[in-house]
Amino acid sequence: MRVNIQFSDRVGIAHEILAVLARRGLNVLAVEVDPPNIYIDIPELVEAMLPSLQADCDAVSGVGKIQVLDILPGIRRRLNLDTMMAVMEDPVIAIDAIGHVVIANAAAAAVAGMSEEALCQKTLRDLLEDASIQDELIVNAFRVPSREVIMNGEPFLMDVTPVSEPFSEGVANLGAAVGALLTLHAPKRMGGRLSAIQHSEGSGFHFIIGESEQIQALKIRAARVAVVDAPLLITGETGTGKELLAQACHGISTRSNAPFLELNCAALPESLAESELFGYMAGAFTGAQRGGKPGLIEMADGGTVFLDEIGEMSMYLQAKLLRFLNDGKFRRIGGDKEVKVNVRIISATHRNLRKMVQEGAFREDLFYRLNVLHLEMPALRERPDDVLLLARHFIERACTQAQKPVCRLNASACAALVSNRWPGNVRQLQNVVFRAITMSDQRVLDAADLDWAEGSITAEEVNADAAESWELSVNAFESALLEKLYPQFPSSRKLAVRLATSHSMIAAKLRKHGIPQKR
Repeated sequence: MRVNIQFSDRVGIAHEILAVLARRGLNVLAVEVDPPNIYIDIPELVEAMLPSLQADCDAVSGVGKIQVLDILPGIRRRLNLDTMMAVMEDPVIAIDAIGHVVIANAAAAAVAGMSEEALCQKTLRDLLEDASIQDELIVNAFRVPSREVIMNGEPFLMDVTPVSEPFSEGVANLGAAVGALLTLHAPKRMGGRLSAIQHSEGSGFHFIIGESEQIQALKIRAARVAVVDAPLLITGETGTGKELLAQACHGISTRSNAPFLELNCAALPESLAESELFGYMAGAFTGAQRGGKPGLIEMADGGTVFLDEIGEMSMYLQAKLLRFLNDGKFRRIGGDKEVKVNVRIISATHRNLRKMVQEGAFREDLFYRLNVLHLEMPALRERPDDVLLLARHFIERACTQAQKPVCRLNASACAALVSNRWPGNVRQLQNVVFRAITMSDQRVLDAADLDWAEGSITAEEVNADAAESWELSVNAFESALLEKLYPQFPSSRKLAVRLATSHSMIAAKLRKHGIPQKR
């Protein structure tokens, strides 16, 4: 039985309590003293003996009540610590003040290729490729920035947390570091955490808002393409949601549990883009992080790398990317060792890569390696049926962020949104809605509240007072617009060119509104 005996702290009281147990012939297996408690493991003690033991202890000045415990606190802490160390996926090693391993978890033992017991017989110098790191840690009292290390041939980013005695005034050396806790982060694990932070809301085709024929067809095709483990090229105008589509494809692929990391090739100069994508070794260039740094491709091992605006990638980087796509290997900047990873490349561009190939601005061999699978993201003007659905979604989000009651659009605003050509696509629609919510205090937004870009079609002919609902008002506007323009452009193809949209959409609208046409 394990018990806790409370006491008023004074010199010798713990010894007197143990003497009581000795006089009763009770063997003590373990003792933990933490004033005002003394925790004792007494295997021979049974519940029937507690009243007489309490009476004997009461004879000792300052002793209080005896309580039964399920486990001693120190043993509980040790078991909890062992369990925490065991379930941690990152290797963790505790070292003492001179670099000897004190504790190591199962993940560290697996990386080192030995048992936990054998690992605890080693020093940090024995485990790391750069033996000087141990001396560096000791000299700097274990207060050093994160750096990359090599253990058993594998790279890790090492975080160092000093372990210190509690500080006490007037007592020398207390508060000084007596060792450190080393946490090793593998590039893939770092990539997984980065991916989780960047995409905390999740991914999937349900995040692609739209019920139009074009979007429904795109989702069906994308669902088939996503499960094929091959490079995918997504094309479409700026602001159509190509990155969202790439995330959705990753989300239902066999790599969905691995990282999804992205790089905008147009946002960085060539040298920085190369280091972000492929990483670099220690001392590769001035200003490089000490110890080196893995790149996105290395951190995404097993997952997906999304290269946005691939058409802006330099010819040098195109050649390096082509080499990686051919054999899955690359070298970090300043490194001579080849790294092999298993990564799927999804790329996107708003540019015409075929034309760029003809003009010599993009490598033809890389184009064919990227364009194994292909998806085209339709422009917003080609799917007007989705405009109001998207607008409602953005209104709810904007009102939530602005801490305002949810607003709605009147018929005039609805008609104006649907008729706009949206050169900036979904991103422009989102911006228009956010500006309107921010600048207006009205619960009902009118067309005048919308900050239009040049070239927008107005909805002056819409009778807002007679509007019954959004749908009826939009249908009335569509019918009026088509009836007005059809005599001037008497075919679905000509009318589609005039309105800068697809022929199939115009043909469907003409049939819907029963407007005469020649087939």
